Amino acid sequence: MPTSELIVEICVDSPESAIAAERGGARRVELCSGLTEGGVTASAGLIATVRHNITIGLHVMIRPRGGDFCYSAAEFSVMQRDVLMAKQLGADGVVFGILDLDGQVDIQRTRQLVELARPLNSTFHRAFDMSADIPRSLEAVIEAGADRILTSGGSSTALDGAPILRQLVETAAGRIIVMVCGGIDAQNVRTVLEKTGAREIHVGLRTLVESPMRYRNQGISMGTVQGNEYQRFVVLKDSVAGLLHAGSAK
Repeated sequence: MPTSELIVEICVDSPESAIAAERGGARRVELCSGLTEGGVTASAGLIATVRHNITIGLHVMIRPRGGDFCYSAAEFSVMQRDVLMAKQLGADGVVFGILDLDGQVDIQRTRQLVELARPLNSTFHRAFDMSADIPRSLEAVIEAGADRILTSGGSSTALDGAPILRQLVETAAGRIIVMVCGGIDAQNVRTVLEKTGAREIHVGLRTLVESPMRYRNQGISMGTVQGNEYQRFVVLKDSVAGLLHAGSAK
């Protein structure tokens, strides 16, 4: 990959957002459901529909539930089956992260999923940021054979974690891709790239839209957030294009 090339991955949860990401110039999407929980595995129907509608890279989140990243044997079995499902439905990659009880990368289980996914790409997601020892976790993920790490450097945002991210990029030294994330937008993308040395970024770029429904029952809520049934977040083509322009500007 040329050093000047910026690769943008967009986190999406719908065909509409995936199509907008492609039209805006993104190289890849990460497909999830349940973004309010940090993302869980999308249904087979959603994966298949998104695959049918885009030609760019499609990486599927493999996460059986919200909460921590220490999984039971039954939950790990779900993850294995979901990796196989993603392969069958035409995904280009899978995204997962597994820690043990002490917050260390579970190398054995990570390697199992990496090998099961081949020839698909494997990304170790932000469970990395929740690990007990980030430098040690870098080496563990590399040992497990993953292709990429998604990280904000253990901080809430990429800017806050920039010194750690720079260190991770330099220590990785081409052995694994360090893709940075966390509050990146068109206003700060150049600063993030300059401070971290990364050439792959992961962004949400979500825009709140109102439901088109005219009738609304405001008396009850199907979820924990009152009124959430009548609004949702989508990715807009212009937001993606604007970020790419800002990130590529000299």
